[in-house]
Parts: sequence; C-alpha cells; structure tokens
Amino acid sequence: MRYLSTRGHADRKRFCEILLEGLAPDGGLYLPETYPQISSVQLAHLRQVWKTQGYAALAFEVLSLYVDDIPASDLRALCEKSYTEASFGTPEIVPLKPLKTKAVAGAQVSLEALSNGPTLAFKDMAMQLLGNLFEYELARRNAELNILGATSGDTGSAAEYAMRGKKGVRVFMTSPLGRMSPFQQAQMFSLLDENIHNIAIEGVFDDCQDIVKAVSNDLEFKRKYKIGTVNSINWARLLAQVVYYFAGYFQATQNDTQKVSFSVPSGNFGNVCAGHVARMMGLPIEQLIVATNENDVLDEFFRTGVYRVRGTADTHETSSPSMDISKASNFERFVFDLLNRDAARTKNLFFDQLNQKGQFDLGQEPLFSTAKTKYGFLSGKSTHADRLQTIQEVFANNQIMIDTHTADGLKVAVPLAKPGVPMLVLETALPIKFAATLVEALGREPDRPAKFEGIEALPKKVKVLPMSAVAIKTYIAQHCN
Repeated sequence: MRYLSTRGHADRKRFCEILLEGLAPDGGLYLPETYPQISSVQLAHLRQVWKTQGYAALAFEVLSLYVDDIPASDLRALCEKSYTEASFGTPEIVPLKPLKTKAVAGAQVSLEALSNGPTLAFKDMAMQLLGNLFEYELARRNAELNILGATSGDTGSAAEYAMRGKKGVRVFMTSPLGRMSPFQQAQMFSLLDENIHNIAIEGVFDDCQDIVKAVSNDLEFKRKYKIGTVNSINWARLLAQVVYYFAGYFQATQNDTQKVSFSVPSGNFGNVCAGHVARMMGLPIEQLIVATNENDVLDEFFRTGVYRVRGTADTHETSSPSMDISKASNFERFVFDLLNRDAARTKNLFFDQLNQKGQFDLGQEPLFSTAKTKYGFLSGKSTHADRLQTIQEVFANNQIMIDTHTADGLKVAVPLAKPGVPMLVLETALPIKFAATLVEALGREPDRPAKFEGIEALPKKVKVLPMSAVAIKTYIAQHCN
C-alpha cells in the first residue's frame, strides 16, 4: 500500500512514513493510491469477526488493508490495547441506541455512541489508537515527535489524554481563546504533564488550523523540530475512524444486502470523510448526511457547488462550538475524489483559488451532481433553536440527554430517514461537555462522570499567544531543548 498527495507530489510513501508526517511536502493531504475493495465474501467475514471477536479485532482487519509496514501481530496488539471495555465502558465499544423520533413511519433512527472513551468525545476513537501507534513507531526508530495540533474543543483533550506520558512525544495544542466550553477548557488546561503544552490563540479555530498548516509547510522547521500532527489531516487518524462505520453497519443490519445511512455533525469534514472512505471501500452506505451548524460552509457546497470560506469576523460563535469552523481541512480529500483524482485541478482549487478569491464554484460542472448520485452526500443546517428543540424532544421521548453537536446531526437526519434504511446519527460527545445549553433546554445539568467532578476548579497551564505562526514556532523551539 502506497500513499499519494492530493496536490500531485511525486513521492509515494508507506503508512508509517505518513503517520509521523501529517501534511504532504506540497501542502496536500495523503490518501491511498487506491481504496481496498471489500467483496461480499470479505464483508461477511468482517461481520463474523465483529460478532465473535469484537471491535478491536474488527479494527485490526480494517487497518490491515491499509497498513503493511507493521507486523500483523504488533498491529493486532496495538488495536487490542487501544479498544478495551475498561476504556470505553461497554463490550461493543460503539453501541447503538434506537430512538423514538418524528421520522416517517417505518424509519428507524439510532445514535451510534462514540463518546464513552477517556475524554467523553468521539475523538477518543482515533486518538487512543494514534497515541499507541506513535509510541510504537517512535520506539522502533529511536526517535522523538513534536505534535502540533489545532482544536475547536474535543480533539485537544482526546489527543492530550492519549499522548500524556508517552515516550518520545510532546504535544503543542492550539485552541481559540475563549471559544471552547468551560468543561472543554478545563479538560485540556488542567493537564500539567511536562510533555503537554496548551496554547490559546487570539483568534478562531480556523486561525489555529491555518497556523498548523503554515508550520507544517515550513519544511526546514518541520524537519528540524520533527513536527507531526494529530488533526484529521493525519491519515492515520481518519483511518481509525473508518472502523466505526463498519461496526455501526453490522449492528444496524441483519445481512449484507441491506443499506444504512449515516448523519454526521460536521465542521472540519474529517468524521464524515471517514464515512466516504468506508463507502468507497464498498460498505453498503446509501447516504452520508453532512449536518452543519450556523457555520454552514459545507451545507452551502452540497446545495450549490460553491465552497466559500469565511473569515474570523464571519465565523459564528455557536452552542455547538466544536463545529465553529469555516475552512474544512479534510474537504480536499473528497474533492480530489470528486474530480476523479485530478491533482493539478485540486491544487488549483485549494491553493490558488482559495488564496486569491476565498472560494471556488463547481456548481455548473456535470461532476458536481455526482456528489449526491455517485458519492451519496446530502446536507442540512441546524440552528441554536433547532438544537434546543431536538434536545428537548429526545429527552421527552427517550429519557436520553444528547449534546449540542449530536442534536445538529439528529435534527438534519430525521426528515431524511427512509423506511427500511437504518439511519445512524454519530454521537460526538457526552452532554456534560456543553452543560450550559443543556440547562437552557432542560432546566438541569447532565450527569457528570465522577472522575471529572470539580475539574473546572483545578490548576491550569495554558499560554496565550497572538495569531502568528512565527510566535508558535518560537514557542516550540524554546520548549524542545
């Protein structure tokens, strides 16, 4: 298995090389040269693996299709170490929760619970594996890695909890100053481990993300300070997320001729891009539904073909803050496939046109219609009022509390659910992470796991820096000696 850049760089690399690298040298994102195809026989085998051996074994089977430079016995052990009932609370790891909703008669809508891990967010599903992969590969190379990341809320804590104490790894995590919930801030900033560095940037998430890309594109600095990334621009992170689409499918269906649809709360397009990869492999997915909040860049594209990024002043601060994103990094991977893997055209759109015009328009091109017909994408938008109403309805009908982002996914999903095609809404976090909105909707705080009691009052370690790649590089250099 070899990996290529969406922008056409000549190199073809193996998995462990891009694991530690992040962005390609030309600023593109890595994808496999071809997606492995799952035959009906293989799909039946994977269903049996899931049924008899569980999530870790399924993860090993899926990852083995993409990873051929880690011995199978080691890869299996890494999966088993990453996905345990002790860490995720249930033997299924990602159990389904059928819901009573206002969907049309005969349509079944369920939550796929992805937030039972150490930091109560779906990012744990990838980060637990990524932390173990990093430690394993760095030990093989007797090397170190300085991880530079950007978070709008949950990536940061999931990465830091996965990497804290790991040998050979430092984490430099940027976040938008004052834009995360108090619980999210406390989860990150209360970590006092020597290898964890929290940096609050005077800007929005997109500014943090731009800084990470700018530093990663400084190849001399990147090599000197061994910069890697845990954001979903890292292929390994996205690959780990592919697994739970298979697990959701096997739980929602009785046989391999059935189809399912997924609704995915989306800001940076990483989570739903993993669904795109699963669908390209041959998993029987009918629709991939992109659910946005008021920052509706992705919904606008799937409705009109126009991809128009917003500036700092035009990025709304919402009650689903992890989706307050106006530049969807992983979107380049899908557009590369949409353009029939035309790397030159992809580079023109994401480098030239976005830098010059802040947008591009594919709406009048015949290939745009294939986003829906060939690739199965639909989209929709949710607002604060929608969030409150959805949280109230789910609690009234099911006695289940959901977080604000999951509410966005559910609000968009219900009108699109079809009889006979299970609709799975990917849960993104437990509601305690966004308690203020739950109190507004229901008049009470969600339950808080005992280990997080009083977390907001703990001592905090965070550095506030200006919106500057130079400032970040200076800080990294000072803390790598």
